[in-house]
Amino acid sequence: MLLFSVSEPQLKGIVTRLYSQHGYYLQMQPDGTMDSTRDESSSFSQFNLIPVGLRIVAIQGAKTGLYLAMNSEGYLYTSEHFTPECKFKESVFENYYVTYSSMLYRQTQSGRSWYIGINRDGQIMKGNRVKKTKGAAHFLPKVIEVAMYKEPSLHELASEPVSPPRKTVKTSDSLSLKNGRKEAPKADAS
Repeated sequence: MLLFSVSEPQLKGIVTRLYSQHGYYLQMQPDGTMDSTRDESSSFSQFNLIPVGLRIVAIQGAKTGLYLAMNSEGYLYTSEHFTPECKFKESVFENYYVTYSSMLYRQTQSGRSWYIGINRDGQIMKGNRVKKTKGAAHFLPKVIEVAMYKEPSLHELASEPVSPPRKTVKTSDSLSLKNGRKEAPKADAS
């Protein structure tokens, strides 16, 4: 009889860099902010892709240990804890590029998925602005090594997403943000 200890790694995943079709690597800074770089040797562009379901992955910064997540407004942020907002569907597109879409959020009217994306200028895009057929959503995982991971703890999750403290990401179309939420324009005092 074979028994597994909970502390033993049981999931086979990869350490990788996510290279966008626009020529940038997705990058997670030490403070948890997300951006991109053209520097292939940046240690902040290394991610653990951990399988958490069939074609569903958690994307964790290899250096920071933080999880990549997408909130209900489509903004990417980082989380210390694995939540439902940290689950992304990994799909291979026709051109052999891979797309990562939020498992939790999509367009209300059309049902179109929200994707992780980097625009032509290297800026992280809002998920609801990224279309799966456009280069912004297309990534080539550049595998560094295959690794074994512990399953992210799901037993602590509530049925509704818990909003953890958020690191905001400056996107190409973002307004003023506070704690991952849009701030209402201030009224003119005159």
